[in-house]
Amino acid sequence: MDTGQNQPPARRRDARRNRELLIAAAHEVYSEQGVEAPLDVIARRAGVGNATLYRHFPTKAALVEEVFREALGSIREAGEEARLAASPWAGFTGYLDQVFALLAADRGAGDLMTTGLAGVPSLEALHLHNLETVTMLIGRAQEDGTVRGDITPEDLLVTLAALGRVAPALGAASPCAWRRYLALFLDGLRAEAAHPLPAPSLTSAQLGSFLVELGGHAQKGDGSHA
Repeated sequence: MDTGQNQPPARRRDARRNRELLIAAAHEVYSEQGVEAPLDVIARRAGVGNATLYRHFPTKAALVEEVFREALGSIREAGEEARLAASPWAGFTGYLDQVFALLAADRGAGDLMTTGLAGVPSLEALHLHNLETVTMLIGRAQEDGTVRGDITPEDLLVTLAALGRVAPALGAASPCAWRRYLALFLDGLRAEAAHPLPAPSLTSAQLGSFLVELGGHAQKGDGSHA
């Protein structure tokens, strides 16, 4: 891709402006419609042609990486803060509150956090960091008797992904509705509410397959312009 270093100053300014317009338009469209929104919709919103979009972002994954890098970074920072909490339960619930506030406000971010999309390094890193955060906090909460002992990190991530997928619709119906259902889920984790579960937890591999299927990306390949 031409970096613009050999272009005249006016053309470099135009290129930077077009890139900024594309990023802003993509953020708006993905927030409204989710990350499955067609790229030509984003180009039209930005007021540029498809060729201009592809010149700046050769793949859909490259555009998603640029648009959501800051939001995904903020989730990672919230996870780091949660790990330092004196109470593992308070750290865990506070972390989820921040995550779900983002999911409810931004459908695109919700799509990314609750599904798999290949070729987005910051997303892949966040999924791993999220698993580590949840594993650490729930393990500590199980040790102190706050959380039922038969829950696995995969159990949590499956349920949170499913709830996260409906968070935007809940938020549209009533801004704080997602808080009610997150609270119901969290109450079910407490040790005093435990009853035997009827099936085993998913494995890590099964969790990955579930996230891809949930997001409808199973047939999308490597995140190109489909």
